[in-house]
Amino acid sequence: MDKTMLILSPSLFLKDSANASLKTLCTIRRLFLLLGVAGLLVGTAAGAWLLGQCLPRDSPAEGNLQVVFSGMALVSFRINMANSLLEAQVEGRPGWLLACHERWSLSLGTLLCRQLGYLRMTHQKGVNVADVKVNDTQEFVQVRLQQEGSLEDMWQVRSSCESGRIVALKCSECGLRPGAGRVVGGTDVPPGRWPWQVSVYHGSQHHCGGSVLAREWIVTAAHCVHSYRWLPASAWLVFAGIITHGSIKHEAGVSVKKIIYHPLYNDSSLDYDIALMKLQVPLNFSDAIRAVCLPPSHWDLFQGTQCWVSGWGYTRPEQGKLPSSLVPLIGTKRCNSSCMYAGKLTARMLCAGYLRGKIDACQGDSGGPLVCQDEFMWRLVGIVSWGQGCAEPNHPGVYTNVAQLLPWIYHITEVSWSKQGICSA
Repeated sequence: MDKTMLILSPSLFLKDSANASLKTLCTIRRLFLLLGVAGLLVGTAAGAWLLGQCLPRDSPAEGNLQVVFSGMALVSFRINMANSLLEAQVEGRPGWLLACHERWSLSLGTLLCRQLGYLRMTHQKGVNVADVKVNDTQEFVQVRLQQEGSLEDMWQVRSSCESGRIVALKCSECGLRPGAGRVVGGTDVPPGRWPWQVSVYHGSQHHCGGSVLAREWIVTAAHCVHSYRWLPASAWLVFAGIITHGSIKHEAGVSVKKIIYHPLYNDSSLDYDIALMKLQVPLNFSDAIRAVCLPPSHWDLFQGTQCWVSGWGYTRPEQGKLPSSLVPLIGTKRCNSSCMYAGKLTARMLCAGYLRGKIDACQGDSGGPLVCQDEFMWRLVGIVSWGQGCAEPNHPGVYTNVAQLLPWIYHITEVSWSKQGICSA
């Protein structure tokens, strides 16, 4: 794996003299003095900026994780876990509004599930408002008659639903765990702490990490599989729900049916470093095996946001066991500075770690998850990709930026899912 500014206020005094040449001389001297001061200011500012770029910050600012649609008014959505009802929050309106079933569609349900970070929609139906306890002040949102424009422009606030029905929506299960890898500076974790973490085996050896997106889909790094593309997919095994490799039984591995790496993957720069594995048989979800959520397309991740990286690499570069470590996100602009990776990061990459080093992902962690928590859900923000050494100062881990590759993920996984149908009413 990859102001203090000194302000000088010079006072220049020009003594009276009848001698014009003296005035000219003084003017020239004043000009040179002003130029010198200006140069000092510029040099001081540049030095302070470079120092800020290169030195680690002991207390990175904490960030918030939000899912919002920005249009005429900010609108956010959620699915009530108790009754599966779709709820919306509109800027300037108190509380959560229920969604009317009028003009609702399957495609809109799929879009909302994806916007919320789920891989797919699994169920949708209209529920009678009379069957739900609502107070007299309850408001609703309804899809406009003219559905042009972006998703956030499609809604209008209503005092009631003409049909008397509201939307119940279910999306694919993800992001929940009961109850942190081989990562440099990490600690061992209890069973079920990271239930989406898998070990990808090539032959009889652990090769890379990966994450469960659905019962039949695993996401990993393209560089883990691209060099072996001449091998049949069945040469790979996926082990889920394990903590240590000492407990692995070879017959418990699930064979891979198909491997799809991103068509724009670059083996030199590691741009578009992502691959999907479709399993021969679906995984059986349990407390130890679950899917991770994807990041919504509209999600603000701020520098300093604390996330977790896990994997079966090396807790120290010279030794090797599933632990995890808390790592803060680092802004791409800063990570691309001359003191760090000097412009090697693309839009499909992000940085996380500590500029002082000591904690980082390492060999064997590749393909594994970088997850951030959004309220009660865990989302796959990054995939362990590359970095200079392991836990070296000024060289934090570089991860595939999953949010930038969501359209490709949906396209690949939707092909097989569309054949299975959607339950609706």
